[in-house]
Amino acid sequence: MKQITLCILLATLIACNSQNPSALNVEDLYSYDVEEKIEELGIKLEIPGKPLANYVGAVKTGDLIFLSGKIPKDSNGDLIKGKLGVDLTVDEGYEAARYCGIAQLATLKAEIGDLNKVVRIVKVTGMINSDPYFTDQSKVVNGFSDLMVEVFGERGKHARAAVGMVSLPLGAACEIEMIVEVKQ
Repeated sequence: MKQITLCILLATLIACNSQNPSALNVEDLYSYDVEEKIEELGIKLEIPGKPLANYVGAVKTGDLIFLSGKIPKDSNGDLIKGKLGVDLTVDEGYEAARYCGIAQLATLKAEIGDLNKVVRIVKVTGMINSDPYFTDQSKVVNGFSDLMVEVFGERGKHARAAVGMVSLPLGAACEIEMIVEVKQ
């Protein structure tokens, strides 16, 4: 009886592992080339600069990559500044968050070399420079989240927090960090 129970347990573990996305080959993750998709979206990923302080842009541990927060720079490289609800509209904040997403994709590519290795965007934290009465932080962070789904499909959907802050570095409109699972 113990052997039958052990065999059933082993078969269950093997079956569960075969359903685990991180157990897939890189070629099995997408039915399209993620980097070609980024080009189709008209996005150019710049080589990220080095942090100016005592931290790094990304830390890999196991299958997870923790990316430092990014602030939004537009296509000209100008920082998008302002407080949502005072200086910027929700739509302008949405665009700023999308630019944070582009910066995160560039950092992630620099870290792993090939964005087709992304198994899943796991967690996103969006910090929004907000007026105390502004309550649409989630609508702003949608700019980031929508971009991740455009690029990675269902694998781009993630757990998320969208919070208001009294201020952010350099007066940036938002700062967004993320955690990503990658295939080894």
